[in-house]
Amino acid sequence: MKIIVLVKQVPDTYDERRLNTQTGRVDRGASEAIVDEISERALEVALRYKDSHKGTHITVLTMGPESATAALRKGLSMGADAAIHLLDEALSGADMGQTAAVLAAALPSNEYDLVIAGNESTDGRGGVVPAMIAEHLGLPHLSFLDTVEIAEDSIGGERATEYGSQDVRASLPAVITVTERAAEARFPNFKGIITAKRKPMNVLTLADLDLDGSGVLAGGRSVVLTTSKRPERTAGTKIVDEGNAGDQLADFLTANRLI
Repeated sequence: MKIIVLVKQVPDTYDERRLNTQTGRVDRGASEAIVDEISERALEVALRYKDSHKGTHITVLTMGPESATAALRKGLSMGADAAIHLLDEALSGADMGQTAAVLAAALPSNEYDLVIAGNESTDGRGGVVPAMIAEHLGLPHLSFLDTVEIAEDSIGGERATEYGSQDVRASLPAVITVTERAAEARFPNFKGIITAKRKPMNVLTLADLDLDGSGVLAGGRSVVLTTSKRPERTAGTKIVDEGNAGDQLADFLTANRLI
C-alpha cells in the first residue's frame, strides 16, 4: 500500500491570527508556524495502518514556502517514509483552485493507492481542496470521515450527518479527508527525529511539473477587493441583581431579538 498524506503549515492556532490588510492574506509572520493539527491526524491514520501492514509506504506532501520544510520533517519524524515539497515563488498567494490543480499535478508522478488529508485547514477553513484534487484526478472522494477502514483494494469509514451517520465505501485509488474525531497524532520519538534527517525529501518546482504561469496559474486567481481589521470588542451589558435582574435579562434578550 502506498499512501500520500497532504500536510499544511499554518499559523499557531493558539496565537492571535491576523490578516495582512495590504495583501488580503493571512499574516503568516504574526505567529509561530506549525503543522496543522488536522494534518497530523490524517498522517496518524496512515501510520496506524502501517503499524499493522509493514509493507506500507507513506509520503507526506506539502505546497508552501521554505519554512514548510519543518512541517515535512515532523511528518518524517512521526514515521512517514519520504516527503515532497512543492516550492516555487510563483505559487505565493495561490488560491484554493490553483493549490488543488498544482497538488493534483504532483500526484501522478508518484505511485499511490490512497491520498489522505484533513477535512479543512485551520487557517483558510475552505475544506474543498481535497475534493478538487479528486475531481482533477477522476478519483472517488470520501469526505469528513470520523473513522477510517483501509483494505487492500478499498477504503471505507463513517461520516456524521445532521440526522445520524453514514457508512461510506469506495474502491482504491481514492482521496479521503478525516475530521478531528480521527485518532490523536503520536509524538515523534528520539529515533524518529534522528532518522528523519536521512529520509528522502524531493523539492519540486512548477517547471518540474511541466506547469508555468500561462497554464494553471493564469487568469483564475481569486482577487481580494477590500480588507478591514476585526473590530475591537466592546464592553457587554452588566446586570446587577436588585430584585429585578430577571426582568432586565428578559428585556435585554428581547431587545436583541434573542427570544
